[in-house]
Amino acid sequence: MGGFFGSVKKSDAVFDVFLGADYHSHLGTKRGGMAAFDRAIGLQREIHNIENAPFRTKFERVLAEMSGNAAIGCISDTDPQPLLTVSKLGTYAICTIGIINNVDDIKKEILARGGYFDAMTGSKVNSSEIVAALINSKESYVDGIRYAQDRIEGTASILLLTDRGTLIAARDKVGRLPVTIGKCADGYCVSFENFAYRKLGYSDERELGPGEIVEISSDGITRLAAPHEKMRVCAFLWSYYGYPTSSYEGVNVEMMRCRNGKIFAARDEKTQDLSGIDYVGGVPDSGTPHAIGYANASKIPFARPYIKYTPTWSRSFMPVNQTERNKIAKMKLIPVHEFIEGKELLLVDDSIVRGTQLKETVEFLYSHGAKAVHMRSACPPIMYGCKFLNFSRSSGDMDLITRRTMAELEGDEGVRHMEEYSDSRTERGKAMRKAICDKFNFESLEFQSIEGLIEAIGIEPCKLCTYCWTGKE
Repeated sequence: MGGFFGSVKKSDAVFDVFLGADYHSHLGTKRGGMAAFDRAIGLQREIHNIENAPFRTKFERVLAEMSGNAAIGCISDTDPQPLLTVSKLGTYAICTIGIINNVDDIKKEILARGGYFDAMTGSKVNSSEIVAALINSKESYVDGIRYAQDRIEGTASILLLTDRGTLIAARDKVGRLPVTIGKCADGYCVSFENFAYRKLGYSDERELGPGEIVEISSDGITRLAAPHEKMRVCAFLWSYYGYPTSSYEGVNVEMMRCRNGKIFAARDEKTQDLSGIDYVGGVPDSGTPHAIGYANASKIPFARPYIKYTPTWSRSFMPVNQTERNKIAKMKLIPVHEFIEGKELLLVDDSIVRGTQLKETVEFLYSHGAKAVHMRSACPPIMYGCKFLNFSRSSGDMDLITRRTMAELEGDEGVRHMEEYSDSRTERGKAMRKAICDKFNFESLEFQSIEGLIEAIGIEPCKLCTYCWTGKE
């Protein structure tokens, strides 16, 4: 995944971008980058590896070296960016968010007309360079961005810093990801997360619509291309990836999660025996607000039976050695014995993908004396790896615990009955849940329904992407 932040002001914009990009650190752990434009110096760019150190510590010295009234920054879980490119359209810096599934076809097209690639990430062509090559093949930024988004199978939100000292921002074609604009006294900013600019003294200006393209200067915003009517904003943003203080399409993430837990609890009370449960807890961090909503609605006390130690293990740093990886994963979890020993616990997680970490968490609770552990997933069973944003953290559908369990129960035939497996009311749905319970030693397991999730978000279903749960685009 990843996120970006840009600013253009009458005063220096670099410090705002340094802070705004850092506020996107929850969206990526691999690479960070900044670019700035100064009329006397031109375009400047810096990229760092942030796998073992946060963005902020890697870029602090850049504040003394980089200057400009316009700047962009990004956090990336994939390729190093922003990139600098020289083209007939001008010289510009570019960063992108999303995924390109037809890279090989686009590479062949570009190479066939005499183009080339030099920004390699390992053995792969950098995704932002592919987007830039498509943009550069047309006669204007607008035509180029439109062409790139039409040509790409996947998703691409794009942020450019031009050699005119302006920003060009484009939300992806169907609005799977947010792009928001903030305003301050002497300029504007563009951001994935709107809380990032609110903390920096900007106020909400507006969100871009699906596929909308704008150019932003310190004096104002010019629409270059109108938004499309079709929207498919990713519903998983609210369940997991989005930061609690952000809002997408006017719906706050933390409020949605609490509401989701409340809806889930009301459904559970009709179908499950909750009488023996001592505490409801969340799998930190994003599972916690779902659990708070569940506890408030069910009247079962909320508690934190374990705490994740974040002062030194705040990032997803893991050694190469698997034995050391396992040890560090366990070191992060600190038990609160009084909430575990002899207690029957119900844990709410934001989602269950592969189940590996959850299995270790449940074993950890039992090893500290838990009487029983019930598990709830705040979203429906994930049946498909995301092909638009790589949200599901799996390299293939069979990495998913649901798909593996279905295959174990009835082989290839299971794929023909995925809707039944998703539904807890069917025999297949019950069988899948029981099989996962047996595998992970859960006392019980349930998933939020797709109807409950959509109700919690509160946006028209036709505007939400629920592909990872339903397989429907």
